[in-house]
Amino acid sequence: MSENQTTTAMPTTYDPKAAEQKWYDYWMQGKFFEAGKRPDAETYTIVIPPPNVTGMLHIGHALDFTLQDILIRTKRMQGYDALWLPGTDHAGIATQTRVEQKLREQGVSRYDLGREAFLEKVWEWKDEYANTIRDQWAKMGLSLDYSRERFTLDEGLSKAVREVFVKLYEKGLIYRGKKIINWDPAARTALSDIEVEHKEVNGHLYHLKYPLKDGSGFITVATTRPETMLGDTAVAVHPEDDRYKHMIGQLIVLPVIGREIPIIADEYVDKEFGSGAVKITPAHDPNDFEMGERHSLPQIIVMDETGTMNAEAGPYQGLDRADCRKQLVKDLQEQGVCVHIEDHVHQVGHSERSGAVVEPYLSTQWFVAMKPLAEAAIAAQKAGKGVNFVPERFEKIYLHWIENVRDWCISRQLWWGHRIPAWYDESTGEMHVSREDMAGEHLSQDNDVLDTWFSSALWPFSTLGWPDQTEDLKRFYPTDVLVTGYDIIYFWVARMIFTALEFTEQSPFKDVLIHGLVRDSDGQKMSKSKGNGVDPLEVIEKYGADAMRYMISTSSTPGQDLRFRWEKVEQARNFANKIWNASRFALMNLEGVEAADIDIKVSLGTADRWILHRLNETVRDVTRLIESYEFGETGRILYNFIWDDLCDWYIEFAKLSLYGTDEAAKKATQSVLAYVLDRTQRLIHPFMPYISEEIWQHLPHTGDTITLAEWPVYDTALEAPDAVKEMELLMEMIRAVRNIRAEVNVPMSKKIEMLIKPSSEAEAAIMTRNEEFIKRFCGTSSLETGLHISAPDKAMTAILTGAELYLPLAGLIDIEQEIARLEKEHQHLNAEVERIEKKLGNEGFVAKAPAKVIDEERAKMNDYADKRDKVLARIAELRG
Repeated sequence: MSENQTTTAMPTTYDPKAAEQKWYDYWMQGKFFEAGKRPDAETYTIVIPPPNVTGMLHIGHALDFTLQDILIRTKRMQGYDALWLPGTDHAGIATQTRVEQKLREQGVSRYDLGREAFLEKVWEWKDEYANTIRDQWAKMGLSLDYSRERFTLDEGLSKAVREVFVKLYEKGLIYRGKKIINWDPAARTALSDIEVEHKEVNGHLYHLKYPLKDGSGFITVATTRPETMLGDTAVAVHPEDDRYKHMIGQLIVLPVIGREIPIIADEYVDKEFGSGAVKITPAHDPNDFEMGERHSLPQIIVMDETGTMNAEAGPYQGLDRADCRKQLVKDLQEQGVCVHIEDHVHQVGHSERSGAVVEPYLSTQWFVAMKPLAEAAIAAQKAGKGVNFVPERFEKIYLHWIENVRDWCISRQLWWGHRIPAWYDESTGEMHVSREDMAGEHLSQDNDVLDTWFSSALWPFSTLGWPDQTEDLKRFYPTDVLVTGYDIIYFWVARMIFTALEFTEQSPFKDVLIHGLVRDSDGQKMSKSKGNGVDPLEVIEKYGADAMRYMISTSSTPGQDLRFRWEKVEQARNFANKIWNASRFALMNLEGVEAADIDIKVSLGTADRWILHRLNETVRDVTRLIESYEFGETGRILYNFIWDDLCDWYIEFAKLSLYGTDEAAKKATQSVLAYVLDRTQRLIHPFMPYISEEIWQHLPHTGDTITLAEWPVYDTALEAPDAVKEMELLMEMIRAVRNIRAEVNVPMSKKIEMLIKPSSEAEAAIMTRNEEFIKRFCGTSSLETGLHISAPDKAMTAILTGAELYLPLAGLIDIEQEIARLEKEHQHLNAEVERIEKKLGNEGFVAKAPAKVIDEERAKMNDYADKRDKVLARIAELRG
């Protein structure tokens, strides 16, 4: 749709459903979101945090994606070659868990199907939910470049994963070893530390007596997990603990099992805590594992990968770990070994995905040696070559984690994911790590897959073609901003940073914008179990995508959680309707006006110059606020300008010219109205893309779509401080008259007398120039203006900046009530004067504040003081 004049009249009401489908289809057909069409322009890149193909998008996704869309639409309109790259994550454990759950409902397990057939089922799931996610993106109005969409298991990203794995392995930064890891017995896989959620649990502390082999006594230990005692291979005490020095080296007979284990000395033991003696289970506790390594203790695993006790558990073999605990405690009590059980509240690790209690478990896994990678990331950050966190406080959280990071367990005992590129020679036992498939007669590939976050860590550069030096990689990397929640700084943000520094020698993005969680109206975290979640599609169905986008984006403050309230969505919908109705009025008065007819450099009236000045200020403030990610404040600025300045004031003032007989004034106002509405739609477009496109296409314009329309820029030629001062006086006057009418219940339909006493000739000239406005908007039967007007005895009074108003409402006012009203106003003005006097008397404020701010405060104080004195004088007059 190219240059046009105003088209057919807009419908009475805005229909979001019809507009959203129509315009998204139009945008897609026009390929307006595709990057690379402005080869000479500066680039701006965002890669979408890829949603998991585990199900539907939630309201948190809606916030995350809307903020990104606001940024990318703004930059696209500013002339950047803007790329917003979409994609999805295979989400190994999460997706596999969902598919296995679905199979269980059919009475089938993955083992029944076998690896290949099971993976076919998962790919079917992925295709279904990736399509669902695309549909949801479209309904949200996201301006994504679908021509570059990626998936973490596509061939290009798989190549990047293999390249990173092999290079890190060759540098000695990936290794295979036997360590205590976090084991999820439900999903039967290892987990990294940050995939474990620690929850406070009401449990017990069991005090157990272990008898010495020589029968001379016993030593007492305490544990929250008595079932692990079946794998104990020592009891440790502090070497300087006088209570136990004589016992060091002696043997203990482990109750129930009968295994003889030594008492060892280790400085790790806190002799002041508990009994000062601790049981050592190297195969089921990370600290015990390290102590066991120091003392060459046996490592006895007492349960299998499902959490079921194995043959090492003796009589408890075959019992689930929870059932084993119950039976074992009962047996220990009967033997008189369990001497005391106390209630104990402690933190227990749970699998983030399956919810199962995590088991510390000795296992052979693949690890990334994190220290060298972390040191490089820390050095870059501290040298100012890292990333800029918004808000800044999240940098400390990031650095604290990365400075204390442990080696990363990257292998998962799953079938869905990137298969570890390691092959084992069955005849020689040798292991080969390779970029290429080495499967052969004697070589079999490692069964494990990589942690999902391993591939996600490469997302900013792998999606652009790395390790190949593609044109997209050269042009669009590094990216400009990552928008994400604070809950995955460790999972994802940190890993992307250290991986990018290692493989591209650059930070993957300039800024990291951290937003909070979307909570329910009571501030509770949304969850399926609570039933308090909000489906963004439900919000869109009820109120339209624009209302949801505007509400959720302008309710957010960087780093802070926000509360979802339906009434705020309704307010956003009402705001959209206000914009629609104002635009309808304007279009009814722009019949036949073409884009070439718009000229705002002609002679303009006060209201025209004022609205252009206010638009100019709004352009400046909105641009600055979007660039500093202050979307909530942006929303306030836009709302105030559109609702108050444009709709409530300018359009009302414009009617005098539009309906008047002065053709030159009418054409000038038409130009201003068309210009301001056009720029207003551009400013609101990143937040409300659909309604802004619909309105813009009805306005006189050039170009195919508002999506590619030029972003407004601040123009000094539109500055009109004199018009602002004039309009502020007129608006203050109109408000004052309307307030007085309301107080004495005189409707606007009833004409009234009005007297104005300007403060000077300048204000008198303003009254004369705008007499028609004053008469219309104050509803006067007669209007008298003069520097020497005397206040009538029985009149309501308003003291303005630059004038005094008198409304002789004989028979409608009570003198005492009017005095009481003025006294209340006097108290208010006096309080304002005292407040500013106190501020200006504060040496700290005066020393730090700019001279302009001090001058503005002093001017306000003088204005309040002047009004206060005039109110006092008027009270004296009324009292006679």
